[in-house]
Amino acid sequence: MDERSRHDRTVRLLEARLEALAVASARVPRGERDLDREIVAAVAATRHAVALELLSFDEAAAIWSEVARRHPGAGWCRTSPLAA
Repeated sequence: MDERSRHDRTVRLLEARLEALAVASARVPRGERDLDREIVAAVAATRHAVALELLSFDEAAAIWSEVARRHPGAGWCRTSPLAA
């Protein structure tokens, strides 16, 4: 797999994972609390992708921001995992 394909795959996987978590957190009665481990895993995956230079900092932040815009009830994705 070449570098561009790896990048594109990483973008698709992160977008899909965050989208699924946002939808699930809206449907689960305790929302964010029930999905805490999955959210922490998504944060870690995002940080690793940036550290491995599969995504740029700006790309990762934009993906999280777009999910937050589409799912305003998913408070966990309003803050970029790269801010800390």
